[in-house]
Amino acid sequence: MVWDAVLALILWLPAAAGVMSSTYSVLRLLWSLLYVIPLIWRRTRPDVAALGVALACLIQLFVQDGPNGGDLCVPVVIYAVIAYGSPRRARWWLWTALAGSVAAGLRWSITDSFVIHRTTREFIVNTVALTMVCAVIVLMAWYAGRFARERRLHVDQLRQRADDLERERDQRVRLATQEERTRIAREMHDIVAHSLSVIVVQADGGAYLAHHEDAGDAATRLDASGKALDTIAETARRALTETRKLVGVLRDDSDTTPELAPSRGLAELPGLIAETRRALPVTLSVEGDPASHPPLPEGADLAAYRVVQESLTNVIKHAGPAARATVTLTHGPDSVEIVVRDNGRGTGGATDDGAGHGLVGMRERVAAWGGTLEARDRLDGGFQVHAVIPTEH
Repeated sequence: MVWDAVLALILWLPAAAGVMSSTYSVLRLLWSLLYVIPLIWRRTRPDVAALGVALACLIQLFVQDGPNGGDLCVPVVIYAVIAYGSPRRARWWLWTALAGSVAAGLRWSITDSFVIHRTTREFIVNTVALTMVCAVIVLMAWYAGRFARERRLHVDQLRQRADDLERERDQRVRLATQEERTRIAREMHDIVAHSLSVIVVQADGGAYLAHHEDAGDAATRLDASGKALDTIAETARRALTETRKLVGVLRDDSDTTPELAPSRGLAELPGLIAETRRALPVTLSVEGDPASHPPLPEGADLAAYRVVQESLTNVIKHAGPAARATVTLTHGPDSVEIVVRDNGRGTGGATDDGAGHGLVGMRERVAAWGGTLEARDRLDGGFQVHAVIPTEH
């Protein structure tokens, strides 16, 4: 609203100069304010803003012979009603503005002080010309507002989709974690509980033999204690081996569940770029011939696709409305290199929670295939994600 107030103040200067060019009065001052004060609410209540400007223009048709600086507010509110208001009411305001263009053309053509005409033909030509000029300005503002509305809605959809995917991912992680905890508990019970039970029994037996002479002569007790220690060592060694196998399974980064199976890859990258361009200016540059180099494994191909997707999503969410992005894909003899750059705000040394979790996920995906990922602010402004994924793992 602060910037809307600044815009209203800027537009008030030509409006005041136009309505008070001949005489000064309190009524004319209020008239000039009627043009611009409604602009303060052009985003939050665009219909109210349009109504205020429409009343000011209606007064203008009756008390002034030609246009004034306040007419600059008309395209501003036409843009606002379609960009921020109801589409159904916005169409009604469009027709109102076009009708006002016709009325203004007639009014200004009739007045000799604004347009000098001597014949009926000149009057008609002047009326049509003025009406067309006003109508073109109105239509340009209308289509600009509609484009802004569609772009904003698409960006909101992309953000909602990204949030849904993030929530879905978190839900899958929670479910998988709970399932894994149950499985680990069963495995650890089978491995550790049984082994420790054997170890405790053998250790107690060895301690008894060591401290009780009535258990037999020294040689017998020494031999029995040695056997107990051998049993403890063998049981512990077997438990250690099985525990290592369990840890190895937990460290396996391969995606084996059906919902995580690879379904996308770099071949679908042009489609992703085309979809993202509706909300973000982005260019794709491919270096090297993919056919002449070894392809990525299926899972690594999916990881590369997700790196680009997550990077572009972060640009849309965090880089700012004027940001642009560049995706460079380089196919090498033993690796694929991905660089995603933008000219946005960067992080400023701070780490956003949402972007930070996304970067962690990308690093984990790339690391699972023996690759590396670096994300940092650029020296000339913006942010950069650089990933290298080997073609052989």
